[in-house]
Amino acid sequence: MISREFSRRGLMGGALAGAAVSFVTGPSVTAAVLQEAVTRSPMPAGSPPAPISREERLARLGRARALMAEHGIGATFIESGPSLDYFTGIRWWRSERVTGVLIPVRGNPLVITPFFERPSVEETLDVSAEIRTWEEDEDPLRLVAAFLAAGGLATAPIALEETNRYFILDRLKQALPNARVVSGNPVVRAARMIKSPAELALMQHAANITRDALQQTHAEVREGMSNAEIGQRFEKNVSALGGEEPWSLVLIDEASALPHGSGKPQQVKHGSVVLMDCGCGFRGYQADISRTFVWGAEPTPLQRKVWEQVRRGQDIAMAAAKIGAPAGSVDDAVRRTYEAWGYGPRYKLPGTSHRTGHGIGMEGHEPVNLVHGETMPLAPGMCFSNEPGIYLPGQFGVRLEDCFFMTASGPKWFTTPPPSIDRPFD
Repeated sequence: MISREFSRRGLMGGALAGAAVSFVTGPSVTAAVLQEAVTRSPMPAGSPPAPISREERLARLGRARALMAEHGIGATFIESGPSLDYFTGIRWWRSERVTGVLIPVRGNPLVITPFFERPSVEETLDVSAEIRTWEEDEDPLRLVAAFLAAGGLATAPIALEETNRYFILDRLKQALPNARVVSGNPVVRAARMIKSPAELALMQHAANITRDALQQTHAEVREGMSNAEIGQRFEKNVSALGGEEPWSLVLIDEASALPHGSGKPQQVKHGSVVLMDCGCGFRGYQADISRTFVWGAEPTPLQRKVWEQVRRGQDIAMAAAKIGAPAGSVDDAVRRTYEAWGYGPRYKLPGTSHRTGHGIGMEGHEPVNLVHGETMPLAPGMCFSNEPGIYLPGQFGVRLEDCFFMTASGPKWFTTPPPSIDRPFD
């Protein structure tokens, strides 16, 4: 459920929202290819998956140009963050100094960056692009305006990725008063939402590392340990396995009924409910897994019942995740069953106060979400978390979370959910 921001100094990423189904019909990716990409070998045997290749980034740019032509867009501007990396390989953080890329409907991209940052930016640039720099007393958006004017695109619609900050829009309008600025979702979201086999392989590796680190950490839990100490052990285990930027949310007993936790002191005792929501990245792609277990004692009948209901909820979600079905229908299917069991109604407690799942990829949370009302049809290559937790305020909560990806034949797990509360890490 929780994820650390993708970053070098905290890169800021993008939430994506409702794109038409035509946006996600990129290059054909068969179920066999998708499945092969993530079942080559369990970790840690063999070499890790290769980074995203230059050829794949060039194909992404080609896809972006095709989408811009389809939607009558002249160029798309993307500032620092995961989408800049996605298209160009540049891994940069957001600050008051703008670094970004303008992708025109025709020709090579334009990268803008401060003069003194150019050598650093060039280190990760992985595609052919023109680089224009600006000095501290200059407006970088005027470089964008000049490029558009020279290319005959000054009057064409200009798309901005939705996470771009407002001052970029404001300055662009000052530089191009007659420009029509539109949403970049039909370009950026459409491209990123469908993962390639190379992306899936990187996500699988991150998931394998997270799974194995969770199992190791579970074996290290001792009476009296705090939630922070457990989280630190997990992050240490991830690093030893080769994961990047590990993060952890550990909740004990009453705090486990709060999906995003509590700042109150928490310590493990015999019979404690321990909820671990953890993940890491690998070469820019994320994993997110949650496990809940009872430490040092036989689970109570209520603990066992709720755990089994959540595990059943995961299966209900997977059964509802059919190609072409609205993403929101997955959440609806889970919630109908939970309401029949006496939870809710809807998002009320005791029950499930959050969506059934979220998109995942270069960011821990990406569109679209498995939430009521989301109409985006499920398509091959989409990736989601599956985490229909149940929370009993003042008592405990159970969250089991595993991620999956869509193939032409249906959803496939990145990690397999555990079989029972007695075997929470098998």
